[in-house]
Amino acid sequence: MTKFLPLALLLIHSVTKNADAFANQPRRTTSSSKTTDAVAERKPWDAIRFIKQSSKFVPMPTLLRPKKDKVVIKPGDTLWEPGVKYDFQWSPLDDVVMGGASSSTFDNETGLWTGTVTSANNGGFVGVRTTPFSSALDMESCRGIELLLRGGDGKKFKAIVRDSTDFNGVCWTSSFDTRGKGVKLPFAKQVPTIFANTVKGQTFQKNNVLGLQLTYSKFEYDGGLNPNFSLGHFSLQVLKIKAF
Repeated sequence: MTKFLPLALLLIHSVTKNADAFANQPRRTTSSSKTTDAVAERKPWDAIRFIKQSSKFVPMPTLLRPKKDKVVIKPGDTLWEPGVKYDFQWSPLDDVVMGGASSSTFDNETGLWTGTVTSANNGGFVGVRTTPFSSALDMESCRGIELLLRGGDGKKFKAIVRDSTDFNGVCWTSSFDTRGKGVKLPFAKQVPTIFANTVKGQTFQKNNVLGLQLTYSKFEYDGGLNPNFSLGHFSLQVLKIKAF
């Protein structure tokens, strides 16, 4: 049991930090986003689901990880597609990590991401994230990533590229609307964020890509609301992710 204590302490610290950050977001109302915080709904916090979700994204200590060469990615290369076996997988990371009650699931065989977003407990987002890559991707020769999608009901989502395995590290974020079958997200236009707040003085290491993430949130950046968001059920299918 003692060997799990550091992980438990890390996760408890993380949810406390996350909850404080989310609670400090400005609370607004808007007809376009169909959200309201006039009466804050409360639901029991699911600590078990929090631990199950969060523990998948805490990497082994560096000394215990075998050192592997980087994988060189060229424009046109596929980074992920459904039904193919990789050394990583997509897994939910919803607002339960901040004390919320929203919930989603992701099918790695079909790429279908579905769930329900609720503002209970001051929450309001769902996400899926890859477990840490065993080998970093060197995307130095690439200009960005391209998502091939189905569904989304025209809502606005975020795609995140990670250049570190830090649980709460910088998220290199791109917002996109789901009005077409595909979207290109240039690295040069990514916004560095932590907890949906922009951070300055960051440099994207595109030769050290270590994870990907998708988020559907009522917040855009720095407390601003997502203009193309609604509470309730959502569905988005990821057909392929490739470099360009």
